[in-house]
Amino acid sequence: MDYFLSEEQQMIVDIAKQITDERIIPSRAELDEKNEFPRQILNEMAQADLFGVPIPEEYGGFGGGCLDIVLTLEQFGRGCLGVGTAFAANFLGVYPIIIAGSDEMKQKYLPDVASGKRFGAFGLTEANAGSDASGIQTTAVLDGDEWVLNGTKQWITNGGEAQIYSIVAITDRSRGPRGASLFVVEDGDPGFSYGVKEKKMGIRASSTTELIFKDCRIPKDRLIGRKGTGFITVMKTLDLSRPGIAALGVGVAQGALDEAVRYAKQRNQFGKPIIAFQAVQHMLADMAMGIESARALVYSAAKHIQEHPKKMTKASAMCKAYATDVAMKVTTDAVQVMGGYGYMCEYPVEKMMRDAKILQIYEGTNQIQRNVIGQELNKEYL
Repeated sequence: MDYFLSEEQQMIVDIAKQITDERIIPSRAELDEKNEFPRQILNEMAQADLFGVPIPEEYGGFGGGCLDIVLTLEQFGRGCLGVGTAFAANFLGVYPIIIAGSDEMKQKYLPDVASGKRFGAFGLTEANAGSDASGIQTTAVLDGDEWVLNGTKQWITNGGEAQIYSIVAITDRSRGPRGASLFVVEDGDPGFSYGVKEKKMGIRASSTTELIFKDCRIPKDRLIGRKGTGFITVMKTLDLSRPGIAALGVGVAQGALDEAVRYAKQRNQFGKPIIAFQAVQHMLADMAMGIESARALVYSAAKHIQEHPKKMTKASAMCKAYATDVAMKVTTDAVQVMGGYGYMCEYPVEKMMRDAKILQIYEGTNQIQRNVIGQELNKEYL
């Protein structure tokens, strides 16, 4: 369908599509098998200026909106969710700086992100603080001109590969949610180290590690925004980033449908291609309808977020939950259409199905998204 993209947006799609077709798809199986971080591919994305898409122009970026990054991530998701996740997590890591950082902080970090010289990561989740972010145990205490961080973050995407980390830590536990703050921690800071690289069911091309802080000292000016505003910035960050996860879902679903249709046209049973059988046609039709519905919702939500940045929570949660549920269903159905072949690692839909599952879990489970939507509806109908 024609979504009436601008000339600049179509250019972004074309560049992202070219990188996906020429670099990501030929490499995805090997990256998955070796659990290899796609550093070279990310460098090529940087050379194509794609890391600058959501970075404001005054800091060396393209100054694009939510839809622009959605269009980019949809293409990368079609190729490999592991690579797409590594790219997306970079922006999750720097959105707090864009949202609440001082001009000096933005000048220090954002140009390097826009050029691809440095990658970002976001440190919120802990062993006992996932969906319940109020369970955070990591602390930050001011000692003279330095903050001292202690604690451990778990399952952090781009961990060990990024150079810039936005870290949530408690600065005043007595204040509850208003006692959390956000900080920039850099790779190499004293007292900051990484745990082992996790072995995962899917998105194996992305790096997932613990972040360990043992009397980690950082300069006083690494505080993002004001003390005690960490959770507010976190919520704004996730509202802004979730449409990108939804776009990854649309992308992997489209990739799975493409593979399933090609297979159904080639696979012969009972003297004809299996796409001639109504049972298979109906499965493919439902897959196609689900994808197009998800794409329409994601694009619409992204445009809404650009135009109404103070009213983005419900739209963000809706597109994330719906599109990633579609991704899980479509990739599962693609395996079914392809039968035994679909179950073999030789064919990409097996990987797509494994990868798609994480979309329903990270950046807020889809059950949490439904809670958010319900809470927003409750506010609207007072």
